[in-house]
Amino acid sequence: MFIDEAVIQVRSGKGGDGMVHFRREKYVPRGGPDGGDGGRGGDVVLEVRPGLNTLAKFHYQMRFEARDGAKGARSNMSGKSAPELVIPVPPGTVVYDADSGELLGDLVEAGQRLLVCKGGKGGRGNQHFASSRNQAPRMAEKGQPAEEKRLRLVLKLIADIGIVGVPNAGKSSLLAAVTNARPKIADYPFTTLEPNLGVAELDLNTTLVLADIPGLIEGAHQGAGLGDAFLRHIQRTRVLIHMLDGLSDDPLVDLSMTNAEMALFDPDLAKKPQIVAFNKMDLPDVQQRWPEIEKRLAKKGFSALPVSTASHLNLRELLWKAHELLQTAPAAAVVEQLPVYRPPVEEKDFKITRVSDGWKVSGAAIERAADMTFWEYDESVRRFQRLMETLGVEQALREAGVQDGDTVYIGDQYELEWQE
Repeated sequence: MFIDEAVIQVRSGKGGDGMVHFRREKYVPRGGPDGGDGGRGGDVVLEVRPGLNTLAKFHYQMRFEARDGAKGARSNMSGKSAPELVIPVPPGTVVYDADSGELLGDLVEAGQRLLVCKGGKGGRGNQHFASSRNQAPRMAEKGQPAEEKRLRLVLKLIADIGIVGVPNAGKSSLLAAVTNARPKIADYPFTTLEPNLGVAELDLNTTLVLADIPGLIEGAHQGAGLGDAFLRHIQRTRVLIHMLDGLSDDPLVDLSMTNAEMALFDPDLAKKPQIVAFNKMDLPDVQQRWPEIEKRLAKKGFSALPVSTASHLNLRELLWKAHELLQTAPAAAVVEQLPVYRPPVEEKDFKITRVSDGWKVSGAAIERAADMTFWEYDESVRRFQRLMETLGVEQALREAGVQDGDTVYIGDQYELEWQE
């Protein structure tokens, strides 16, 4: 099954919680705090694997979660960090944030990696909170929460040569004749419903990667005949072989229509070097038409070659001409540099909302601090209260009119009682 677009859900690992613990040994009646730190959660990374050429696996598995970091232990022992979760993708995979539409990366080279979700840091154990004034701190941090994203993966096949044309022009037959690819071939339009790749060997030192693009019809740039899905695969190619059906009512009309659809989808497609191949020259009627078609093509500025995928007429010459154009063709357009991983922006701003039974405080920084607080330890709670004061939340609540006994919600998970 060929699938060239998928949406997946990815989640990094949560950081392990720090530990509250005190050294307990014989003859050491007042051992100090020795709670260890939590381990880091696993990152989520996309990595290019050359052997893949479809996103089909993401049709069956759409959720990927890295492991959480381990909790800290006594004797200042840190918890084990979780391994990164590596998700293999085929070359040519473009990665977008499915919710914002932001381009995250364009993965084209073997082994190329893209960090999409960073694992949470481990929480600090109580060893870090000891001071001259508080030598036995009963407080620690929970690990940082995990990151979660929806990713849209779009595959644009990477090939030297793209074979384009109307349905039934002989594109798949050409690919089958010059490579070991075995695309489905039949004598009716729309036989090819998915792109196919093949490698043609011109000599011991020269090979070409060819992509057979399913037939394009009028309105393809707007999605007619799944044309918009097929057109994006042409964006990666550097040279086009434009196959014309020798039995068509007017091959030049087909040529013009296909070029127009490519230009409407992406103006750069119309600028790619093209070789026109007039196919089915093994048929007498097509042979008779060729001189007239050649003249008309020449007037339009196209250099054409008569070929036959059935008898292999001029197929080697066609590939060598494509190879010559390839030497001077511009490189396929890719994002030159992957965006540097940017963690979610943690704004210190917050919002206070009056709700039916109290007040709700919303904000990335204050909600994350609440997630990392051990509410069962009084010292941790007091530390969170100091943070509320530092961020200005306490003052804002007073100005909003909070009263003794009012319920204050931090995000959607935590419920506190206001006391002056």
